[in-house]
Amino acid sequence: MPQIKVRLKPRKELSYSAGVSLLDICREHEDSCDSVIAALVNGKERDLTSSLESDSEVAFLNFTDEQGARIYRHSTSHVLAQAVKRLYPDAKLGIGPAIENGFYYDFEFPEPISAEDLDKIEAEMKRIIAEKLPIRRREISREEALELFRQKGETYKCELIAELPDNEPISIYEQGEFVDLCAGPHLPDTGKIGAFKLTGLAGAYWRGDERNPMLQRIYGTSFPTAEQLERHLELLEEAKKRDHRKLGRELDLFSLHEEGPGFPFFHHNGMIIIEELISFWRREHRRAGYEEIRTPIILNRKLWEHSGHWDHFRENMYFTKIDGEDYAVKPMNCPGAMLVYRSRMHSYRDLPRRIAELGLVHRHELSGTLHGLLRVRSFTQDDAHIFMTPDQIESEVAGVIDMIDRFYRVFGFNYRVELSTRPAKAIGSIEMWNRAESILERVLQARGLPYRINEGEGAFYGPKIDFHLEDCLGRSWQCGTIQLDFQMPSLFDLSYIGPDGQKHCPVVIHRVIYGAIERFLALLIEHYGGAFPAWLAPQQAVVIPITERQHLYAAEVYEALRGANFRVYVDDRSEKVGYKIREAQLKKIPYMLVLGEREAAAKQVAVRHREEGDLGPCSLDNFIARLREEIEEKK
Repeated sequence: MPQIKVRLKPRKELSYSAGVSLLDICREHEDSCDSVIAALVNGKERDLTSSLESDSEVAFLNFTDEQGARIYRHSTSHVLAQAVKRLYPDAKLGIGPAIENGFYYDFEFPEPISAEDLDKIEAEMKRIIAEKLPIRRREISREEALELFRQKGETYKCELIAELPDNEPISIYEQGEFVDLCAGPHLPDTGKIGAFKLTGLAGAYWRGDERNPMLQRIYGTSFPTAEQLERHLELLEEAKKRDHRKLGRELDLFSLHEEGPGFPFFHHNGMIIIEELISFWRREHRRAGYEEIRTPIILNRKLWEHSGHWDHFRENMYFTKIDGEDYAVKPMNCPGAMLVYRSRMHSYRDLPRRIAELGLVHRHELSGTLHGLLRVRSFTQDDAHIFMTPDQIESEVAGVIDMIDRFYRVFGFNYRVELSTRPAKAIGSIEMWNRAESILERVLQARGLPYRINEGEGAFYGPKIDFHLEDCLGRSWQCGTIQLDFQMPSLFDLSYIGPDGQKHCPVVIHRVIYGAIERFLALLIEHYGGAFPAWLAPQQAVVIPITERQHLYAAEVYEALRGANFRVYVDDRSEKVGYKIREAQLKKIPYMLVLGEREAAAKQVAVRHREEGDLGPCSLDNFIARLREEIEEKK
C-alpha cells in the first residue's frame, strides 16, 4: 500500500498506509478517543469511520467544538427518528437538523401525537442507544435513492432527492433497520450518545412554506453527561421565567393581537424603554458625527428594481398600488439613504458622510416563524449608511466597531464576531467581493478581534461583520452588523468629486447596532429578567407612606423626585406596607421609598432596593443624587 502523510493538528506529522481509518489514527494519538465525535479532514467534516487515501490535514472534533456539538446532536436526531419509526411505522420523515443547543425532527403522523407521547419516544431512544448500533454511511445513485425511499413511502425524502444534482452520488446513513437521507457526518455508533431530553412539540410547515402540509416538530437536546444536561435544563427553566412574552404581559410592556399577527402593540411602559433606548442612540450618534434622516415607508417599484431588492427580496415584501403604479412597503432603509445622498453634489472633503435613520420597515414573514418580538413583520431598524472614499474604509469600519462595543458594554453583553462572505445570489464581480472581504478581515485582525468565517452568508450586495450577543444565560443573539458595499453606490450612480477634479464612486457601509429596536427590547427583557437598570425602568421608584398621616409628606417626596425628572408614583392605598413592597418587587421597580413618622419628621426616606434589600434611611437630597448618578452612568 502506498504511504500517505497525515498532518495531525496542531503539530504532529505522521506516516500511514493509504486507507487508514480516522478512528485508528484517533486511537493511537488521542488520549481520550472516546470523547472524539468526528474529524475535519482538509477543513471538511468527516465520519471517524471514513478512511484517508491521500496526504491530509486532520483535526479531531470534541463536543466542546461547535462543529462537534452539532454533529453529536444531529446523530441524536437520527436516534429520535428511528424511535418514532419503531413506534409509529406509518409516520413519514421530514428533516432533522441540529440547532443551537439542540435538535429537532419533523414528522407527518397518521394521527397527531401529544406532549404526553414524548416519554414513550424517549424510552425507545434509550433502548436504541443501549443497542450501540453502528452508524454507517453509504453512497448510492440518485435512482437507487429514489427507489429506496419510494418503497418506504417517504414522500418528503423523495422530494428532497429530486432536487439534488444529477451527477453527484447521494449519501444515506444506516443504523440497524433505520435508513435516512443525510450528508453527515455522524457519531460512529448510537452508544456514543450520553444524556438527552425531548423538550417540546410544535407544528411546522414542510420547508417553512404555509402552502405545504403542517408537520409535527419534536425538539430535543443532548449532552455527553447527565450533569451537563441537567445544567442546560435548569437554564431552560430559567429562560421560561424570563420569556419576554410572559414578562411583557406581566409588566404591561406590549401585547400581540390576532388582528395584527406579527405587528406588536407597545404599551406606555414599553414605550418608555423604547424612548430611552432611542434617546441613548441619538446622543451617541450625534457625538460620532452622524446626521439623522427619515425616508418614506412606501416607495415606487422602480426604486426596488433599481436597488436589486425586487429580484433578490421580493418574496419578503408587501405591495400596493398608487395612481395605477406598483409601490412597495420598504423592507430596508438602504435605497432611501442612497436617494438622500444623491440629492446634492459631494466633494471628497465632505466624506465620510454618516447618515443615520430609525426607519420603520415591514417584511412578510411566514406565520409559523413569528415569535413574540424576536420575529415580527414590522420593526424599527437603527440603520446608518456611511459614504466614504476607498482610503477611509478601514478607519470607518474600526469606528463602527468601537461604537458597537461601547453600546453593548452599557447593557452588560459579551459578544462574538463572525465574518460572512459572498452568497450564491450576489451582485457584482468576484474581484470586488474579494477586495471587500479582505478589507473587513484586515480590520478585524488589526484590532485583535477573534472571528469566525461564515461562508456564503453575506448580504447580496456585500460581505458583512455580524455581532452575536451573549445574554446572562449564555444564549447567543445576532444583533449588530457592518456590511461593506461596493455595489449599491454604483447602481444608484452616486459620486463625489475627488482631488483630481473627476467624479468617483463612493463606497458605503450599511450598519445597525441594536439591529431592530423591537428585537433588542425582547433580548433586554430576557437578559435582565424584566428587572431593568434604573435608567431604563418604566418606574424608577415608588413612594410608600405607612399610614395616612404620611400622605402629605409622600406628596412632597413625589414632587421632589418628579421635579428631578425621575419616573415615580405614590402607592397610598390602604394596604399593609409588606403587601405594597411585595407588589413593587413583582413590578421589578428599582427603589421603594418607605415613609413612616420618623422619616416624615426628619425629612428622610427609608430606601429599599429590589435586589439589595433594606438600605436604611437617608436624606431625600442624598437619594436624588444617588439615583441621578446611577441613571447618568447607566449602571
